[in-house]
Amino acid sequence: MASEEQGMSDRLTGRPVAGEAEGASWSPAPPRASAGEDGQAGGAEPGTSPGAAGNEPADTEAGKERRNRSFWRELPILIVIALVIALLIKTFVVQAFFIPSSSMEDTLLIGDKVLVNKMVYHFRSIQPGDIIVFNGAGSWNPVPAPAPASSDPIVRAYDDTLKPLFHSIAGLVGTNPGQTYFIKRVIGIPGDRVACCNAQGLVTVNGVPLHEQSYLYPGAAPSTIRFSITVPPGRLWVMGDNRAVSEDSRLRQNDPGRGTVPENEVVGRAFMIVWPPSRWRILPIPSTFSQQGVSAHASAAAAGGGTVRLRPAAPYLPLAGGVAAAVPLTLLQRRLRRRRAPRCR
Repeated sequence: MASEEQGMSDRLTGRPVAGEAEGASWSPAPPRASAGEDGQAGGAEPGTSPGAAGNEPADTEAGKERRNRSFWRELPILIVIALVIALLIKTFVVQAFFIPSSSMEDTLLIGDKVLVNKMVYHFRSIQPGDIIVFNGAGSWNPVPAPAPASSDPIVRAYDDTLKPLFHSIAGLVGTNPGQTYFIKRVIGIPGDRVACCNAQGLVTVNGVPLHEQSYLYPGAAPSTIRFSITVPPGRLWVMGDNRAVSEDSRLRQNDPGRGTVPENEVVGRAFMIVWPPSRWRILPIPSTFSQQGVSAHASAAAAGGGTVRLRPAAPYLPLAGGVAAAVPLTLLQRRLRRRRAPRCR
């Protein structure tokens, strides 16, 4: 028994045991793999290089850091793309305007924001009943005197290039770039004979009386000012829906053009109230303008409007459209770049 215990002790200490073949070489047992915290054997997994398991967290952190750096590098590009798209929308497609006066009540109230379609008149002509926004400089307002050119070539280059760009960007947040806008309802187009009033006190176009109760301010007369004019070529006769307070073509008959507005100064057609939400609605052309004889285009009538001086409102729609278009473009760019990037194995 003692000898067995001695033999066991010798085996545990690594000394040769009596009775084993002399000359047999002894070597220590290979170290056992240490157990991990979960009880599984530690060490590299089969098929992985030594140290690969230990590097995984570091690789993950490095990848996350690279993605964060990539996002912050691409953020300025995303902002620039959004601004460019917003400027394109505002310049060529649609712009929002704020109603600051009562000359278009009750069609448009103070504080309303309307969307103006800038492309519609590239596809059809201006028609009676349309609500239009136009620039009054040179027709209803004096032409602004040109500012004297600077003698500094750097200042001149700024005025010709960056200054208009900055004004356009400022327009995206609602500041007025300096132009004077008005909103009115078209009553007569080139060639129309517009007059006030017939025996019933109604405004007539080409001898056809307009029944305007659906859009005039409640209780307002069609006009207390008498007039009779044939609209010249390239011009428009416009009036407000609140005739008692509207400063429109009737009050400018002593101006050049006899109160008419140049067609080429029309910005676009107001087609929708978008603010406040309780006022949201489409602005249609009243049915009275569809009467036979009102104009050669009466059968194609499609929208409505009035008379008010405007200032550009914060056009969140173009800005939101720019952001909405820029985000997927940037994500697509990142995905394509990742596909092209070489993968490490």
